[in-house]
Amino acid sequence: MKIDILTLFPEFFSSLSSWSIIGRAISENILNIDYINIRDYSKNKHKKVDDYSYGGGPGMLMTPEPIVDAIDSIKNNNSRIIYLSPQGKKLNQNIVNRLSNEEHLVLLCGHYEGIDNRVISNYVHEEISIGDYVLTGGEIPAMVLIDSLSRLLPGVLSSEESYSEESHYNGLLEYPQYTRPYEFRGLKVPDVLLSGNHKEIEQWRYYESLKTTYLKRPDLLESFELSKYDKEILQSIEDELNNK
Repeated sequence: MKIDILTLFPEFFSSLSSWSIIGRAISENILNIDYINIRDYSKNKHKKVDDYSYGGGPGMLMTPEPIVDAIDSIKNNNSRIIYLSPQGKKLNQNIVNRLSNEEHLVLLCGHYEGIDNRVISNYVHEEISIGDYVLTGGEIPAMVLIDSLSRLLPGVLSSEESYSEESHYNGLLEYPQYTRPYEFRGLKVPDVLLSGNHKEIEQWRYYESLKTTYLKRPDLLESFELSKYDKEILQSIEDELNNK
């Protein structure tokens, strides 16, 4: 996968190549990341890239020409241009899964009061947000997206199992996990995990995954396709909680 980041602050991403999973993906040529400074495409002698908004209003707006020139310098027929914006679709695992199959992503990081809408309407394929709040710029959301994408690329993690059972990958939160010691301050690891019975362990994990989702993020169950078996488990969870 190739990712180009359009930003006013390329130095923000200088440490990306040293991060464990992202660094491994880059060193093994699974992931290629470049940073393009939008100021380099400004025709203003002072490299100015912003101006006042028509109609008035607070703050400055990024002008379209340097952004579009930067996009034109790198895009191809396989490019998907993403604007990191608080108005975008909220990032979730389904979006990450879909984008991990793209060949070339162009991540556009806005600043100030945003960017001229003509860029969004005519050059951007989709807008993505990492939450319902406003940040200074799109650099942090871009890093979040890159981190979530890189671990799904074939060959980056040791096996699909490394991420297929994690929270959100299958629509549910992950089951609780434990490690040594077996007993810590009177708190013991569930015996089923020491039983060696893989079928029982798998059943326990699925039950606990549904239970964790039910308790912490019940909204996720609204879009999860519950089977008859799932509904029976949820009823057991409700009974268990009501009997406490």
